[in-house]
Amino acid sequence: MKKVLNFGIIAVLSLGIMGCSWSNRTKGAIIGAGSGAAVGGVIGNAAGNTAAGAIIGAAVGGAAGAYIGNYMDKQAAEMEQDIEGAKIERIGEGIKITFDSGLMFDFDKATLRPASEQNLTNLAVILNKYADTNILLEGHTDATGSDEYNLDLSRRRAQSVSNYLSTQQVNATRFTIMGYGEAQPIATNDTADGQQQNRRVEVAIYANDKLKKVAAEKAQG
Repeated sequence: MKKVLNFGIIAVLSLGIMGCSWSNRTKGAIIGAGSGAAVGGVIGNAAGNTAAGAIIGAAVGGAAGAYIGNYMDKQAAEMEQDIEGAKIERIGEGIKITFDSGLMFDFDKATLRPASEQNLTNLAVILNKYADTNILLEGHTDATGSDEYNLDLSRRRAQSVSNYLSTQQVNATRFTIMGYGEAQPIATNDTADGQQQNRRVEVAIYANDKLKKVAAEKAQG
């Protein structure tokens, strides 16, 4: 098992060296072939980001992973064109979207602002077009306030995003909803700018079982 884990970690780290000369589709194939769910969890925990870990852990690799990577490339391109105020990242065989909570919600609130609803409407159109994915919705806060309060606020914000997407006909069975409060900062909480970066909603999109099955059949045929 140790050899498998080491190989997976080396494969993932090597992607940073290869950089932009490799397509996302190819990177997805390499990550999946070398890692699997176990390494995905290790990487996600080590990086303090469960959204990225979920994507890597769901990878299948090989030719099937390349097929899924192509599916995600097309989806991500539409998201970058149609969704404003969000960071769109292709990771392995999936997509990670980061929304600034300050743009989505008023301070200390979990009710979506009207402007953010339009963004989520655009996202829903794309999610419905590419329906063969699972969707992880995560809420995160800065370190202001108690751990318990922040945990509850982060989950309520993730739930608000889920509820709205559901009103746009995105199948709710695709969602996993998590709140992490202040536990996964991406910047320092010692500055106002860092706190703003930590107040966010992350969305991880990765292949469901149906897409993996189709990808495997395509790879064999």
